[in-house]
Amino acid sequence: MNNIIKRALINSFSTSAYIVLIALFFFNIEKINFGERDTVFAPIFMIMLFVFSAALTSSLMFGQPLFWYLDGKKKESLQLLGYTMGVFFLTTLIAFSCLIIFK
Repeated sequence: MNNIIKRALINSFSTSAYIVLIALFFFNIEKINFGERDTVFAPIFMIMLFVFSAALTSSLMFGQPLFWYLDGKKKESLQLLGYTMGVFFLTTLIAFSCLIIFK
């Protein structure tokens, strides 16, 4: 398999796996007893998780293409970005289809 396609699959599926883990956490958060609910820590946690998620997913999706582009591999960089976004879009369509099918 082409190195670019393999890297795109890894990037896209890693991003999807992270999203699934965060979704499972929020889906099951009511079952976890955190004690007092009306504290300042919940919004702090949410904002910190949002910033971490933005950093992680952007590095997974755009990190390697950016390094390749700055390294002079412009064609490979744009191919990797395109394949990564394409595979992630297909993964999103599959997740949306599951949402419709299993409602």
